[in-house]
Amino acid sequence: MSQNMPILATNSNLNHSDLVNENRLNMDDHCNTGDLMGPLGLVIQAVLAFLAFTSLIVKRYCEPKYERRPWKIWTFDTSKQAFGAMVIHFANVLLADIFQGDPCTWYFISFMLDSTIGLFVVYLGLKFTQIVVKKYNYQSLKFGEYGNPPECSAWVGQCGLYILVMILEKFLMTLLVQFDFWKDVRSFLMSPVKDPHIELIIVMFIIPLIVNAFIFWVVDNFLKREMKGTKRIYVSDNDPSVKFYKTTEQVRCYNRIEKAEDFIESDLLVSTDEEGEARRRIDGTERLIT
Repeated sequence: MSQNMPILATNSNLNHSDLVNENRLNMDDHCNTGDLMGPLGLVIQAVLAFLAFTSLIVKRYCEPKYERRPWKIWTFDTSKQAFGAMVIHFANVLLADIFQGDPCTWYFISFMLDSTIGLFVVYLGLKFTQIVVKKYNYQSLKFGEYGNPPECSAWVGQCGLYILVMILEKFLMTLLVQFDFWKDVRSFLMSPVKDPHIELIIVMFIIPLIVNAFIFWVVDNFLKREMKGTKRIYVSDNDPSVKFYKTTEQVRCYNRIEKAEDFIESDLLVSTDEEGEARRRIDGTERLIT
């Protein structure tokens, strides 16, 4: 018995050594800890952020002219989403390096959870916050409404509220990713990919670019001022280029009048929250809209 023990110990040591070598070979075929924030990873993230955010500019020009937001309002709306996306992105990068195994696959799983189940959680969270805001009449926290004239303080409050919702979503998705079956999913996802650089490009650029463009469009509709049932009413028969757009339920307002791109018509949205008559000046002439 005593003679067999060293043999068994030697065999176990060999098996352990083989496993270590095999794991090293596998790690050479996939991303390693720190690759997500390496030079290639940072370049990919910068290009991804630029292209994904560009989709919101495209969305603005795809909107009907009477719903198109002035650039200042648009910047307020989209910057909230930009900060929220940054929080989620860097949380995923940090968690991917903390979790044991290939960080690229961990990042991919976290990203897809955020873009599917997480998107639904964000929707419910935003709806709940707006119910509370409406109940307690916190006007500055109504998404897309920044006062007249628009105030940065309203944007700060709404941005903070949105980030809180995103942090809650990330916490729930982090709990969900703890289940053991994700190990099998990770090994299956990137098993055909043997180059760590290609793997990095796939999980941090190609797939996120497509998904983020869709997500940004959807979430932008959550964060901007809601407009429903618009109809066109001409203010003056003598000046058909001046139009007043009114919703069936509530009149919406942007205090800034912005010329349309063809310089033929201007978009004017007026809120019923404003007291008295809404006034605008065009070419030095004051017009009254009742």
